[in-house]
Amino acid sequence: AAGSGSAAGPGSVAGPGSVVGRRVYGSRVVVLAGSGANGGDALYAGARLAARGARVSAVLLAPDRTHEGGLSALLGKGGRVVDDPFEVLAVADLVLDGITGIGGHGGLRPDAVPVARAARGGSGVIVAVDLPSGVEADSGEVKGEALRADATVTFGAYKPGLLIDPAREYAGAVRLVDIGLGPYLPSVPELEALQHADVARLLPKPTGESDKYRRGVVGIVAGSARYPGAAVLAVAGALRGGAGAVRYVGPGGDAVIARYPETLVHDGPPSKAGRVQAWAVGPGLGDGPGVADVLASDVPVLVDADGLRLLDPATVRARTAPTLLTPHAGEAAALLGVDRAEVESGRLAAVRELAARYGATVLLKGSTTLIASPDRSVPVRVNPTGTPWLATAGSGDVLSGLAGSLLASGLEARDAASAAAYLHGLAGRLASRGAPVAAHEVAEGVREAWRSVQ
Repeated sequence: AAGSGSAAGPGSVAGPGSVVGRRVYGSRVVVLAGSGANGGDALYAGARLAARGARVSAVLLAPDRTHEGGLSALLGKGGRVVDDPFEVLAVADLVLDGITGIGGHGGLRPDAVPVARAARGGSGVIVAVDLPSGVEADSGEVKGEALRADATVTFGAYKPGLLIDPAREYAGAVRLVDIGLGPYLPSVPELEALQHADVARLLPKPTGESDKYRRGVVGIVAGSARYPGAAVLAVAGALRGGAGAVRYVGPGGDAVIARYPETLVHDGPPSKAGRVQAWAVGPGLGDGPGVADVLASDVPVLVDADGLRLLDPATVRARTAPTLLTPHAGEAAALLGVDRAEVESGRLAAVRELAARYGATVLLKGSTTLIASPDRSVPVRVNPTGTPWLATAGSGDVLSGLAGSLLASGLEARDAASAAAYLHGLAGRLASRGAPVAAHEVAEGVREAWRSVQ
């Protein structure tokens, strides 16, 4: 059904055994079936496994609203319905989660919670049908108890809840099954995620006629006596972002020149430092000047970190050139006047509200990085790259410089933010390779990341 994104038919779930990579014959499978099409999908999958020799038991969490066709198929292939879910869950090899689908809201119902906990407490692999039960399909929120899956088989299209934390954390490995919904899906999605080829098309490429000025000059206003390293790291990101030159303004000039002698250094103010095609302001700035001067310019501006403090929505909305804000959850919460937990639990709503309130493109950093345009009709982008090891001091400074450089090279704010987040996440992954990584190593990894997407 196009409206539900669920299949509920004999061919709807293909090979759940192949998803988890285990033998089927003789395995003990438990189907947790709720009401409607989602429960039906789980029952049909159980029937296919039973036909291949699995011992399949069904737990009906809404017996009076069980999908009749799915249940009939399961029983016809030798499956059974059990009254005691805990006995079979304790010894299950595989659990198919079909308790709730995309219509479920507010977490699991109280009667389903003990069953879900027993499933998670067992040794069986849990495969969610379409999406993990208890998560919010349309927002990625988790408003109550939910069943964490090891893998999710989703139908027709990816749901926001499979891409955005905290719900994404419950999905495990996700496999998309095409059930022919293409002609019925909206022409413009709610969310989109770039891949290598998309980013490659965005990245600036110099030609034979290029010089450093034609490639763009990015201005960096960052660092302070207390945080000189922020200036160095922001410049490091900027030098690897495609612009032809980096102009630094601030008190960290000596540290910057010592590390990157190719940088053009000026004491300030930014308006007197020379022409640039974009500014990035804020990393490690403390209470230092420069934010107002930069916002008064007629070129694209990226505002991060300390630059976000006391940012006036009216001032940003009044700008004639694009503005890109790059807060983490705590900074976003301060800008919105809410608790950090509210932003972290509702990232999609938060990034959209920030973009609308400030009339700016917003890159909301975090476990799921989102990029939103102030135009609500434009899809929010979800960054698919990264590693938890990027949660390290200075990593955001590198990202700011990188995105600012892409802005200066001519990319629109949304594309600059998307490409920067993608390269930054990929650089972090390449530099880390499963081990702790420092911010300067992330900057050094951008070149390899850039090459890898070409």
